[in-house]
Amino acid sequence: MRMKTKLFAASALYFGCALAATAQQSTPAVPDRLMVNIDAQQTFEPVSQYQFGMFIEHLRSLIYRSLWSEMLDDRKFYFPISSKELDTPPPPPGSPLRSMQLRKWRPVGPDEVVMMDKDQPFVGDQSPRVELNGTAQHGIRQTGLALVKGKKYTGRIYLRGNSESHVKVSLIWGDGERDRQTISIGALTNEYKKFPLGFTSQADADTANLEITGTGTGNFHIGTVSLMPADNVQGFRPETIALLRGLHSGIWRLPGGNFLSDWSWYDSVGDIDKRPPMFDHAWNAMQTNDVGMDEFMTLCKLIGTEPYITVNAGLGDAHSAAEEVEYMNGALSTRLGAMRAHNGHPEAYHVKFWDIGNEPYGEWQIGRTDLRYFTLKTNEFAKAMRRADPSITLLASGAMPDEMTVTGQARALHMADPQAQFGSPADFTGGLLAHSWGSFDGLTEHWYARAGKRFDYEHAKSLAPDAPNEAGYVNVDQSLLEWARYPSNRVREKAEAWQEYEKRFPAMLDKKIFLSIDEYAYSGTPVNLKLALAYGMVFNEMLRYTDFLKMSAFTMGVSTLDYNRTEAEYNTTGLLFKMYRDHLGTIPVALSGNSPQPAPKYPIAGDQPKTHPGSPTYPLDMFAALTPDRKYLTIAVVNATESEQKFDLSVTGARLTGPSTLWQMTGSSPDAANHVDQPPQVEVKEIPVSGAPGTIAVAPISVGIYRFPVADARQKDFEPCL
Repeated sequence: MRMKTKLFAASALYFGCALAATAQQSTPAVPDRLMVNIDAQQTFEPVSQYQFGMFIEHLRSLIYRSLWSEMLDDRKFYFPISSKELDTPPPPPGSPLRSMQLRKWRPVGPDEVVMMDKDQPFVGDQSPRVELNGTAQHGIRQTGLALVKGKKYTGRIYLRGNSESHVKVSLIWGDGERDRQTISIGALTNEYKKFPLGFTSQADADTANLEITGTGTGNFHIGTVSLMPADNVQGFRPETIALLRGLHSGIWRLPGGNFLSDWSWYDSVGDIDKRPPMFDHAWNAMQTNDVGMDEFMTLCKLIGTEPYITVNAGLGDAHSAAEEVEYMNGALSTRLGAMRAHNGHPEAYHVKFWDIGNEPYGEWQIGRTDLRYFTLKTNEFAKAMRRADPSITLLASGAMPDEMTVTGQARALHMADPQAQFGSPADFTGGLLAHSWGSFDGLTEHWYARAGKRFDYEHAKSLAPDAPNEAGYVNVDQSLLEWARYPSNRVREKAEAWQEYEKRFPAMLDKKIFLSIDEYAYSGTPVNLKLALAYGMVFNEMLRYTDFLKMSAFTMGVSTLDYNRTEAEYNTTGLLFKMYRDHLGTIPVALSGNSPQPAPKYPIAGDQPKTHPGSPTYPLDMFAALTPDRKYLTIAVVNATESEQKFDLSVTGARLTGPSTLWQMTGSSPDAANHVDQPPQVEVKEIPVSGAPGTIAVAPISVGIYRFPVADARQKDFEPCL
């Protein structure tokens, strides 16, 4: 049976009957004894396998630093080569876009010996031509490579030149004459030829160089060059692939993001060395197009997840979107299915989930379209894409009033009220439901919470329409608990809005329209235990709405890792994802308590829902579920306070039996974090629990998952939505 979405009823599932009586309290009266009851007979729709998904996009060099094994930047020579050309500046200290500084090629010899050939480039708009002059070494160099002693590195280089040129490629890890390995290239011709590269480093190095130099007369041209650790897994970093596979993510949304809206998927398939580099105007960066659609499918296979593809509905059109579907899913008898086979992938990918556009509501989005036209575009895209493959599941890119408010889009549309209203031109989700009905199976939503800030309605009312997008935010002082609970507000707002849409469009229930929160993050804060507490609450909140919330994708998938150029490990966010995926049950059960969440202290607008998120177990946040085999009852408990908390547990509808287990994630302080070059400060420990205690003590600043063996849990049938 389908769980009814009644957020504010006196249901035992999450809130309890005490909520209405305390709705006006600003500070809750925490009871002397926190009482928690779980009714294992009252079960709800199972957690979707796509709930703990991930999102990734070509954000500057994010993919190439974290996932792809390529060691060389600008390997297709998008930028000019000059001693005066500056490396792209690194992000500011503490930025989540760490390690994204782009290294440039430099001349070996005078600047004038390296020219950019724009008449007959190997790929893209230009290729370097190196002029030679006898015995002097002329060529190009890239520095800043990280090497591991004893490790092998392989690659390739495309060269052409006259027969009097003598080219060498050297990997250099030190200043001494022997601190290098050099490969002499055979005779060149006027046609580009691929030459293999292979090196073994004899030392650890952080600032190694790759040099491509020549002597003799005439000149030589460089097409592309590539260098990877030899242990790469089909081009991907083995250490990050292994960790991501361990997260068991149900889905990855890709390539997605702002980058998508001026990118052509056609340029991302075929010979990887002949794909042209392009400039990403969304993120002000160059992209090599090395990781394209086929590589993304390889990634999904390697980490054991389903792909979820977003098509370009910015500058892209319905025809290109339909052809993308045909390339990915088409039979060999189709034109683009045959192209895929020619590119080395004869078997269709059978991609099920497709999303039309990325954040089309945002004025920051390249190719932004007003709602009245985007609904037409959605209809056109859906029709064309379903002609290519009628079996696909299509999602439309919406934005509920909360998103249109906090991002300033209602104000930018010159609405009288900065708070977007249902049914207005600032209600993208409502507009899709009204004017694109039948074109989609699900709707998408994005949210980003800002650490240390909140949306201030009165302040927003005073802003001009052309004020910065998010000028409505103000700084706020919050306790640790308030800070940790804050991003869950955005999840609760999606649930409140969904209930409103079901009233306005009751056919949503019959058609089983579902929601995907396919971008979300708590930004502007370090990745540490404090952040894990917040995400634990976000997980609990999302899992309360299994009747309609079927997919989610965390920003970014690799934000679960701490990595440098040669190593990687789970950060606290990754540990949290893994703990929930490995140990939490998937059949939600009713949970009630005698301590409801406090009433809101700010106006109901922007990022403030009508009721605070969380379970009626304040100050703890809890979620309970049975395992699929119904042999265990699991309870996720977040204690975002710096004090031990206790609760008395009673269970009806099942009998707890045998020894139990607690998986507990905690550290010495909220700031505790895990980094690859330091001992871990946060760990998930497996702790035996004797029997089924009536009173449970919860450690401060911790996230725990309790598992109790059960008997006699009653079976219940469900009608799945996906």
